Amino acid sequence: MHWLITQGRHLNSVLLAFMAVAFMLGVAGALQAPTLSLFLSKEVGVTSFWVGLFYTVNAVAGIAVSMILAKRSDRTGDRRKLIIFCCLMAVANSLVFAFNRHYLTLITLGVFLAALANTTMPQIFALAREYADNSAREVVMFSSIMRAQLSLAWVIGPPLSFMLALKFGFTTMFLSAAGIFVVGALLVTFCLPSVPRVFGPENQAVAAVSGWKKPNVRRLFIASMLMWTCNTMYIIDMPLWITSVLGLPEALAGALMGTAAGLEIPAMILAGMVVKRIGKRRMMVLAVAAGVVFYGGLLLFPTRNALIVLQLFNAIFIGIVAGIGMLWFQDLMPGKAGSATTLFTNSISTGVILAGVLQGSLAQQFGHGSVYWGILVLSILALGLTCRVKDV
Repeated sequence: MHWLITQGRHLNSVLLAFMAVAFMLGVAGALQAPTLSLFLSKEVGVTSFWVGLFYTVNAVAGIAVSMILAKRSDRTGDRRKLIIFCCLMAVANSLVFAFNRHYLTLITLGVFLAALANTTMPQIFALAREYADNSAREVVMFSSIMRAQLSLAWVIGPPLSFMLALKFGFTTMFLSAAGIFVVGALLVTFCLPSVPRVFGPENQAVAAVSGWKKPNVRRLFIASMLMWTCNTMYIIDMPLWITSVLGLPEALAGALMGTAAGLEIPAMILAGMVVKRIGKRRMMVLAVAAGVVFYGGLLLFPTRNALIVLQLFNAIFIGIVAGIGMLWFQDLMPGKAGSATTLFTNSISTGVILAGVLQGSLAQQFGHGSVYWGILVLSILALGLTCRVKDV
């Protein structure tokens, strides 16, 4: 609160606008994502294979489209216009899913519109970074508070999604998401600032060099991909593991996810407060180390109380990686905020693709316990790679 007061009235209004946009669009996304597999299996009537194929195609298309738009956004134009366009594509996507039940249409037109829509959030964070840099504000705290809005959205969105879908139907749920995206587009249009970007000779030279050609960026991308692979494998498998293997109640899965999501918010805010003294690299190493402790703890202490306590390490891991990780990408790719932010989000998408393949294969061939040994190994690899990334 002290930080908000000391930044001045103008920053407060802009920060509130960014927070509102991130929260509203986060809720809209959290309405659709949790029930998507249920929608495809129950409403569209496809088997598990086609559900999995949809997720894979959706993730691949999202990576390709977001990278193309990110490169364009870093070179020319007002970033707000691209954000508004992506919000409108999100509205169109929600309408397609609300009134269409044909798999081929959803996996083609629906996936294409979703790929455009998913570019919205990286561009909002890129605009926030540019605004903070342009106005000489505290970048890390600014971004951490915004990122906390997404965690809050994911505390609220999934229960609301299931309530709307199961009580009122999927059409109502998707129409509700469309309405929230419309509100988000209006907030972007009338409340977010337009940040002029001036490229001098030095910036032009930097922008001409692909971030992927830098060893540190490559290492961070692979490390981040492995981190999100671990997180997604855990989310996919945990409800099945605690019921079929540990014999614990199904409700515990929701309690564990809710506990972690709630703890992520203070973890993000605290990280934003201390990162200036500790540094992004040390913070990220600490976060991934907490992830290793978490996943190792799942194997060593598979009891109800221990699983709840371990969520503290899960929250430190995800809370810091989700906020500081994005900023570290931006620091390693100066002058390319859009491409850097999109590279971070694409590491998440790639991790999701890899997680689905690994979790299904390991669980089917060797049982659910093997999934957590696999996660532990991947988290240790991610820690080693993170330690090798050097600050600019």
